[in-house]
Amino acid sequence: MPRVKRSPARPADRPGRLKLLLKKQRKLRRPLAIVAAALAVLLVGDIAARQIAPRASWRERLGATTAGLGLTVRHIVITGRDKTPLKQVEAAIDVHIGEPILGFSILGVRRRLEANAWIRSATVERELPGTLQVALRERRPFAVWQHNGRFRIIDRSGNIVSDANITAFAGKVPLVVGVGAPRAAARLLDTLASEPAIAKRVVAAVRVGNRRWNLDTKEGTTVMLPEGAVVPALDRLAQLEAKLQLLDRPLAIIDMRLPDRLRLQPMNLPKTNTAHRHGSAAAGRRSPA
Repeated sequence: MPRVKRSPARPADRPGRLKLLLKKQRKLRRPLAIVAAALAVLLVGDIAARQIAPRASWRERLGATTAGLGLTVRHIVITGRDKTPLKQVEAAIDVHIGEPILGFSILGVRRRLEANAWIRSATVERELPGTLQVALRERRPFAVWQHNGRFRIIDRSGNIVSDANITAFAGKVPLVVGVGAPRAAARLLDTLASEPAIAKRVVAAVRVGNRRWNLDTKEGTTVMLPEGAVVPALDRLAQLEAKLQLLDRPLAIIDMRLPDRLRLQPMNLPKTNTAHRHGSAAAGRRSPA
């Protein structure tokens, strides 16, 4: 006798589509009710804020309204600050504990922070319900620049960072002098770093006519470097120092401006070279310490 295949019986407890839809709607009722209540609170709060302060901006009204929901500043976390005075950072942020966390402009805070010369860039973020995160990237002090009797800290790009607390950097970063020195310093100092026997003797690099450099050493010697040929000149000087201990000798001037000759002037003779007298600023330069 042939077997008859029976279709499987539909489980009695399997809900139909209508029941599933009703069940989903019941699950959505509570969050929708919460959203509706929050919107109602915001609407009522906005109306009240308009009546109390009709000229307030939309951001101020939003902050005043949401503050009632607990969205206020409880913590301000600042990271990356080293050289920038804390008071300057706090003044730039201009946000205080207890204020509405949605009542101020994040972009405005960032722009005020980046207006500080020490701060290269800033990241400002809200972490609801009540934390303001501020991350700073500061400029690194690269050298001290002396010009017209004033000392300033500059970064690697030549930007002036600060003219305060200069003595804290004396002896820790190089000293560069003269017009145009900040923008040209990085290339010279990088080249000097590759010649440590020369670099350890240099106390100042003086920009001459915004074209070339003189190096003043601890021993009182002025090394006159050629325009546009610093690398071969320093390499040549390093070779002479290794063979003849040239920088240990009582020399007032080592003139390397010409590639095919070297002019030496002893200490006991007056420095009569016009270019050197103009560029070295030996009489006018003083230590920032």
